[in-house]
Amino acid sequence: MPELPDITIYLEALAPRIVGQPLERARIVSPSLLRTVDPPLNAAEGRNVVGLRRLGKRIVWEMEGNTFLVFHLMIAGRFKWRPEGTKSPAKVGLASFDFPTGTLLLTEASSKKRASLYVVAGESALKQHDPGGLDVLNSDVSTFGERLQSESHTLKRALTDPHLFDGIGNWLSDEILHAAKLSPFLLTGKLRDAEIDRLHAATRQTVRLWIEKLRAEAGEKFPEKVSAFMEGMAVHGRYKQPCPVCGSPVQRIRYAANEANYCATCQTGGRVLADRSLSRLLKADWPRSLEEWEAKLGR
Repeated sequence: MPELPDITIYLEALAPRIVGQPLERARIVSPSLLRTVDPPLNAAEGRNVVGLRRLGKRIVWEMEGNTFLVFHLMIAGRFKWRPEGTKSPAKVGLASFDFPTGTLLLTEASSKKRASLYVVAGESALKQHDPGGLDVLNSDVSTFGERLQSESHTLKRALTDPHLFDGIGNWLSDEILHAAKLSPFLLTGKLRDAEIDRLHAATRQTVRLWIEKLRAEAGEKFPEKVSAFMEGMAVHGRYKQPCPVCGSPVQRIRYAANEANYCATCQTGGRVLADRSLSRLLKADWPRSLEEWEAKLGR
């Protein structure tokens, strides 16, 4: 899913292409995309885009007349910039938006069409789409700590809760926790002040690092390679590969439809955390330490 760094780069790429330009035509291909009927989408046609903003993981176009288009790309939604008049691609196309400068395609490479578009009128209606998460780049450590410990969760869950923190999802939380050298399943209430300080610093540094990486990769071009697995990640999507800090194999825990990736040496004191499905299968044979895990692999 596109997260805070991805959304930031999308906004930077969209701004010179559509801000100040009229939306000439909006063509919806997938009926599941548009989630509102009042005001209608065609009410935005012919109006200029006067601004862009981010609400969590949502991208917002502000149109003339105090009308807003709110896009949530979910897991597989992506924007693609093409010459004006380009048609939506078969199977993955959701919509296309024509401007004098070109056409923006919205695609979703998934059979489960989860991406959404809401058309809303006025700031009060727009506010209802704001999850209320804390902007980590503009928060001090005290505010960060208060928000982190306002509810009792694991660190992984707290960081990815959009009502607690703004724009952090599965991949970014893995990278943050590795940088902070903290277990993804440490409870927020058990954090010491020094650990909160470390997590706050790691969060800000990791977000900025990935914004700069993605910005450099995109350059002047429109970002086309938005993905949950990117070159240079420390642990996310790198199961069994060596940790870039210590060389230990990256571990993975799967739960529900998500997973957490971590380094046992850097983050859990060498302890391999129990994967629910595998630990039920292996029971007493589940390795309790990195040494046991490597021994079972014959290393």
